[in-house]
Amino acid sequence: MSSSLYEILLYKPFAMTRHVTILGSTGSIGRQALEVVRAHPGRFEIIGLSASSNADLLQKQAAEFNPKYIALENGDPSALDDATAEVIAGPGSARHLAEAPTDVVLNGIVGFAGLAATVAALRVGNLLALANKESLVAGGEWVTALAGNNPIIPVDSEHSAIFQCLEGRRDDEISEILLTASGGPFFDYEEERLAEVGPEDALAHPTWQMGRKVTIDSATMMNKGLEVMEAHHLFGVSYDDVRVVVHRQSVVHGGVLLRDGSAILHAAQPDMRLPIAYGMLYPERVDVGADRVSFGGAVWTFHEPRSDVFRCLPLAVEAGRAGGAYPVALNAANEVAVESFLDRGIDFPRIAGVIEDVLGRVPKNGEMDSMEAIEAVDNWARGEAVRLVAEVAAR
Repeated sequence: MSSSLYEILLYKPFAMTRHVTILGSTGSIGRQALEVVRAHPGRFEIIGLSASSNADLLQKQAAEFNPKYIALENGDPSALDDATAEVIAGPGSARHLAEAPTDVVLNGIVGFAGLAATVAALRVGNLLALANKESLVAGGEWVTALAGNNPIIPVDSEHSAIFQCLEGRRDDEISEILLTASGGPFFDYEEERLAEVGPEDALAHPTWQMGRKVTIDSATMMNKGLEVMEAHHLFGVSYDDVRVVVHRQSVVHGGVLLRDGSAILHAAQPDMRLPIAYGMLYPERVDVGADRVSFGGAVWTFHEPRSDVFRCLPLAVEAGRAGGAYPVALNAANEVAVESFLDRGIDFPRIAGVIEDVLGRVPKNGEMDSMEAIEAVDNWARGEAVRLVAEVAAR
């Protein structure tokens, strides 16, 4: 662990309050983050909370946690008239909130919408605890360059696990990064059977309780493909050195394979409060009420991913290797395809088909080094995906 990391993160005694802004506070990550805050009175002061459109829940959260600012991206801000906090409303409100001085910005916004807030937090020097993987998928080298020596603390359970396993390790000790995948609800399905599954089947995750979009990404294995790209940027490893294995028990969350042949693995019961709390309080640990890992009679299994059936994983890795516009286009097409599947507009296998078709049409592969460049590709890819989805519906 570099001295600069400690200089940034250990600038105050542990006993003092950690000031936190939570973006996406009404979503799955945000609600669990507030559970951690609620369980540890005096350890946190909430500077800001933001929501996409759930003004009623945001108002209730503001009444309980008394933030200085609340931000509502969409919807009627008049629902927040009773709030004592300063209200930021309208498109771009989360980005503005991310710029407010704080100790940590936890970005739990879902999808591409989280990128602008990530960029804003990094530009003003706020420490970023990142649960929005799309920021690194779409922003890539640009986002990591903006971070500079100000580290990004990963909040995805897998990347938090790897981050912890890497502490104190030199680069020349590392052979591979290990990413584990649950395999989702369709791990052992034959390809033909996948055409028959519906949204309710895909949302029935065997081990994790997550938001709808992330749960579908887990079922398609796209989530793991996005995480491969995220690991590449977070940890500075090549795509060849990121290994994905399916671990159905979801107890081993990630690890590091060392050059001497040994492996360091991180294990915990599947509970997102663990990486959330670690991200908000790093380098401290607090009891979040998670169950302990059971070793008596435990069986942990590991399998190679079925990339021939779950094509989103290899498509994501291929897009990551290509770089430039391809990861942006992949992410945008996936978001459109997932939404269409949830609305029963396309079947499950067609999610990968839409993504592959969009990637085959990417018109250019320039540098993604500004919001304007990234948004242009994102808008183009969404338009292509919408057109492809409409063609399926018209048949």
